[in-house]
Amino acid sequence: MAIMTPGQSGSTTQPLALARWLLLVAALVVAMVVVGGITRLTESGVSITEWKPVAGTIPPLTEAQWQAEFDAYRQTPQFIQVNGPAGMTLATYKFIFFWEWVHRLLARATGLAFAAPLAWFWIRGRIPVGYKPRLLLLLAMGGLQGAVGWWMVKSGIVHDVRVSHFRLATHLLLALTLLAMLVWTALDLLGAARGEARARLTGFAALALAVLGGQLFYGALTAGLRAGLVTNQWPLMNGSFWPGPTETGRGPGHAMLSDPAVVHFIHRWWAWVVVAVLIVLARRLRPMAGGRAASVAIHSAFGTQLLLGIATVMTGVALWLAVLHQLVGALLLASTVWGAHVLGRRA
Repeated sequence: MAIMTPGQSGSTTQPLALARWLLLVAALVVAMVVVGGITRLTESGVSITEWKPVAGTIPPLTEAQWQAEFDAYRQTPQFIQVNGPAGMTLATYKFIFFWEWVHRLLARATGLAFAAPLAWFWIRGRIPVGYKPRLLLLLAMGGLQGAVGWWMVKSGIVHDVRVSHFRLATHLLLALTLLAMLVWTALDLLGAARGEARARLTGFAALALAVLGGQLFYGALTAGLRAGLVTNQWPLMNGSFWPGPTETGRGPGHAMLSDPAVVHFIHRWWAWVVVAVLIVLARRLRPMAGGRAASVAIHSAFGTQLLLGIATVMTGVALWLAVLHQLVGALLLASTVWGAHVLGRRA
């Protein structure tokens, strides 16, 4: 990138401050992914039936307001077919409302934590040359994430007892893409503070991220289809290596994307492809400057993630293990992006 000398436009740029800010926003995105996982696991996603970007920051404060929210929820397919017959009370509804409200509140806080400092850095002329378009893209992606979140929730309010697993996957992968871009941009800015050029994405790094992206996609499908509940065995699935499709007669495409048993099978075994690729990536990083730390982070993340995935299945998707599994998945992506960045550094 261009090096500014005193007196030139942009000489007051602060790449280190911007990098720290973006890493903070990335941490908020990770927190949002975790709370989103809790929201999904507690079936809280459709508890709030309206999207009020401003007014929705304040939860119901009176019993009348709570009753109005509950009455709106009682019109959803989820309540009519599942929770109503199970005898859901207002007190139980308040629990699932809480998690969805926290998720939306955290999303708003994350958006504000990005937009407000961005405006300040922009007005003060602190953004280095060439970074404004990327930061605007990140801002747009954050806004899109909110819209996709409501699009996802709406599928569970109108069409089914649960949100569409395809829309859930879109929502999660967009959040993880945003996380990856935040981390990469922050690392570029940290390099700029040391006088380094921006990193490039090498072919092997792109392959590693694509392989990991496939696993994250199938993880989202597994969550959306509740496919983790198909079996509590590992490595077998209900006594068999290959369980076969549970929804027969609908073609291989449907089986690979919408059959819980097949989706679960792909997710558990594609993980080993991811491991093999990440081991190669980590080994390539070791001799590089700053690469050893990234290599250790990648090994630690995928090792922990494998153990959590197996434990989640064998405990029948225990809530705390499933949430940790989603958290470490996000951290694995961040560490892989870190490794890809180290691999693509140029003098």
